[in-house]
Amino acid sequence: MRWSTDKIGFDDRLVVVLGILGFSVMVPVVFFNWHIWEPPYLPWQTFWPCLLITATIWIGCRYIMVWSRNRYPRFRDVRHRLWVQNSLILLYSLLVNNGIGTLTDGICDPLFGQRPHHHSTTDILIGSNAAAILCTLLVVAIYESNYFINELRKSVIEKEQLKRDTLQAQLNALRIQVNPHFLFNNLNTLSAVIPDNPTQAVDFVQQLSKVYRHILEVKDEQSILLKEELEVLESYAFLMKTRFGENLDISIRVAEEKMQQRIVPLSLQILMENAIKHNIVSSAKPLHIDISTEEGRLIVRNTLQKKNQSMESTGIGLENIRNRYRLLGDRLVEVLEGPGSFTVAIPLM
Repeated sequence: MRWSTDKIGFDDRLVVVLGILGFSVMVPVVFFNWHIWEPPYLPWQTFWPCLLITATIWIGCRYIMVWSRNRYPRFRDVRHRLWVQNSLILLYSLLVNNGIGTLTDGICDPLFGQRPHHHSTTDILIGSNAAAILCTLLVVAIYESNYFINELRKSVIEKEQLKRDTLQAQLNALRIQVNPHFLFNNLNTLSAVIPDNPTQAVDFVQQLSKVYRHILEVKDEQSILLKEELEVLESYAFLMKTRFGENLDISIRVAEEKMQQRIVPLSLQILMENAIKHNIVSSAKPLHIDISTEEGRLIVRNTLQKKNQSMESTGIGLENIRNRYRLLGDRLVEVLEGPGSFTVAIPLM
């Protein structure tokens, strides 16, 4: 017999041994008034048939439970499975109890000694069958409760694993969106810089290479150190200031002790790019972008001076950041648009 099976839910070998021994003693004591410490003492001729009957019923019922769970594995079949299983178990228990009882009376008693009785044959028949039914139901209840608890635990684990797999797939999809988003915008920036200043274009390409190297390094990361993100942001800020000059003012004020906290990769570049894309950047209206920390959040604030004709948006910038934070935890990205400023608060992890 296979003892290790997920249809039982646990290694029940010790339970089987102790249970058979326990019921073999309990049934004669409880149902037939035999005693352990005082007369009338439980005789061997009564104990061993009870031991044989209990062991046969327990092992057989265990097999029936494993068979029924393999036969009806689906949750929607539980009611039908229990009806079939318990009917077979009760029928089997009664057949074994009466069959082995008759066998020991007719064959074994002459060989091993006749069992002493202080009850009538009718009382013994009724008591033994009642004991078989009640003990069998108790054992089935123990196995079923453990089985349902084990299946519930497995269901919770599988549900959590499915949830993690789904979140990971969604995060991967969001990260895939970032590369074309940055590529499109930075190539536009580079095409604008090359005709005006080829020397600066060389520096631009070097800094651009650093930014894209960072994109490749963090493409599979859910979060990175704020220090790493800010280092790459310096390169991205160089790219933007090369194009806009004094018309763009970028201020980064982050305390050193905050540098070891974590942030969603590329979020600062996306926010800075959005600020430049959707606002006027000119000598008459310089764009100010300020990055600081406040109450466990990274605050990105820019002056609000919207363009009269907004550029067509791909719709994956700020929403991309929101979705990634939503998938990673309970703290959400906060957005506040005032009369003269636009503020995004990113949780630090």
